[in-house]
Amino acid sequence: MKLVVVSAGLGSPSSTRLLADRLAAETLRHAEAEPQVIELRDLATEIAQHFVTGFPPARLAAALDAVAAADGLIAVTPVFAGSYSGLFKSFFDLIDKDALTGKPVLIGATGGTARHSLVTEHALRPLFTYLRALVLPTAVYAASEDWGDEGLAQRIARAGGELARFMAPAARDAGADTAPDVDTAAAIAPRSLTGAITSVNATHGFQVVPFEQRLAALAAE
Repeated sequence: MKLVVVSAGLGSPSSTRLLADRLAAETLRHAEAEPQVIELRDLATEIAQHFVTGFPPARLAAALDAVAAADGLIAVTPVFAGSYSGLFKSFFDLIDKDALTGKPVLIGATGGTARHSLVTEHALRPLFTYLRALVLPTAVYAASEDWGDEGLAQRIARAGGELARFMAPAARDAGADTAPDVDTAAAIAPRSLTGAITSVNATHGFQVVPFEQRLAALAAE
C-alpha cells in the first residue's frame, strides 16, 4: 500500500509538516505502507506555471500522479484568513476530478489560535467531499498551544487508526458486488443507520435501541 502525505507548510521547520509527520507515523503504526511526503512549498512555482501554461512540469506531474495512485492520503494545511492556504487549494485544483473518488483522506490543519479549529469542517471537509473522497470522521487541528498537550496526541492516534483501517485491502474491496463477510465488516469504518460514517469500532460491538422503545422506557419511569 502507498500512503501519500501532502503538507502545505511554508516555513522550515513547519508546524504543518510536524503535524503531517505525526499523523503519518501514527497511521504507519497500524498499517504497512510506503510513505511519500509532498511539500507544496517546493512546488509553488510549478503550480503557478501549470495554471498559466496548462501543462504540469515534471516534478508537479509526479506529485499529482502520486496522489492519484495513493491508497490513503493525509492532507494538512496552515490556516490563512480563516481557511486553507491558497497554495493548498491551488494544488488540489489541479487534481483530476476523478482521482480522489472513494480514496480515504485524513485532513488536518494548523493555526496560531484555537479560534480557527473549525476550519477542518467548514473548509477542508467540503473541499474533499466535492472531490468525492472518503473523508475520515476525525479531523485534526493543532493550535500553537496544543503542542505537547495530551488531547492533541489522542486525536492524532484516533485519526491515524481510522486511516489505517480504511486503507486495509478488505475495506477497499468490500461492498463491490456482495455483502461483506464478518472479517471484512470489522475492517470497514462503521456507519450509522443513515449511512453516515462514525468513529465507532465495529469490532467492539454496539446495540441500536429503537426510538419508540426509548420513549416507552421514559413513560414507564
